[in-house]
Amino acid sequence: MQTEKRYRITGGRRLNGSIAISGAKNAISKQLVSSLLTDEPCILSNVPRISEISVILDMLENIGTTYEWLDEHTLRVQTAKIAGSVVSQKYSGFNRIPILMLSPLLHRTGEVTVPTVGGCNIGPRPVDFHIKALETMGAEIVDEGDRYKATGRELHGTTVRLPYPSVGATENILIAATLARGTTVIENAAVEPEVIDTMLFLQKMGALIQVDVDRTVIIEGVPRLHGTSHHAITDRIEVASFAAAAVATNGRITIPNAQQEHMISFLNMLRKTGGDFTVDREGMTFFRREDLLRGTHIETDVHPGFMTDWQQPFVVLLTQARGVSVVHETVYENRFGYTEALRKMGADIDLSTACLGSKFCRFRNHDHLHSCIVRGPTKLQGAEIAIPDLRAGFAYLIAALVARGTSELSGIRYIERGYADIPEKLRAIGAEIEVRS
Repeated sequence: MQTEKRYRITGGRRLNGSIAISGAKNAISKQLVSSLLTDEPCILSNVPRISEISVILDMLENIGTTYEWLDEHTLRVQTAKIAGSVVSQKYSGFNRIPILMLSPLLHRTGEVTVPTVGGCNIGPRPVDFHIKALETMGAEIVDEGDRYKATGRELHGTTVRLPYPSVGATENILIAATLARGTTVIENAAVEPEVIDTMLFLQKMGALIQVDVDRTVIIEGVPRLHGTSHHAITDRIEVASFAAAAVATNGRITIPNAQQEHMISFLNMLRKTGGDFTVDREGMTFFRREDLLRGTHIETDVHPGFMTDWQQPFVVLLTQARGVSVVHETVYENRFGYTEALRKMGADIDLSTACLGSKFCRFRNHDHLHSCIVRGPTKLQGAEIAIPDLRAGFAYLIAALVARGTSELSGIRYIERGYADIPEKLRAIGAEIEVRS
């Protein structure tokens, strides 16, 4: 039996240097699914070599997609013919891509079976928005417990008002609407940069998509889509993760391909704590403006608010800030489980069921531990930590880099699912990290 690999990190070093960040997996994964809408080839560049992309390619290959890596980060995919419209049960629970394959396979074959969805354990993420919208567009969908069976080749346009601006539901409706008969209007749609990037990809394929005011997206169905080429946006979550690492370790990290326009809320909060950044033609550089960081108050939200995937590395940063900080999570109700390991390392963190903020929160009076109180600064100590999910994993990396002594991180498969070449990138900026069996 193969022993799972671990990261062994000796902390206490300032991180300094320059690193390039990968393309956004949350955009590229949806663009790979969207490529099923045409029988012509699509070329995607800036693709990260991570396990999640590998699994998606395997999933697509099983239904007839052929793919070729043209270079380290450029991928050619083509689904000239659908070989089968049943997505294997072996992909059940890995991520949320199977549910997005309903609409393109309905357009191509008129029937499809996909397994139930999965992903990181950060709270329930039901797909009822997806199912209800596709049924309104003419699909017949049966929930068989461990799978969804759908039929209906002739999807038609409709108006869908989402109760919450769900990224996945917006993308599913968007993909379905491109080839549906008539016009589809998505009200209260998600407008995250990754969603917009997928819209750009679809527009290049020939789709008619308009983003209107008040989170309204209008899609006019077209008879067919064609192949295209697309360079995906930089992963703003990875940029924020390394920015937090730079400030937490009192270092200085330059990221040449960082995109400021996708990170406005994060950058404001970074400055409020005493961190800072510069922007030039070469990209962005992150560092401390003040020796002693300051506590602050953060509320996560949908874009253009402070992203829920930014709060984990930021909480680690706040353990090094003076005073009391509060993080109110309004997107997922179970996102602070990772703080237990930070307490083990010496962090002073409490959780609360109260809504410690002014934003509208779906979890008010529902008894979820969705507010986090951090008191600092605290001296973190190295520890053995089991990584429970993707974003918590990078938070633990930062904690280990800040901590005195040595930490061992197991469960690194979660990090490798969403971040490419992490040991190499960290070593390039001065971290002491080794991969051990």
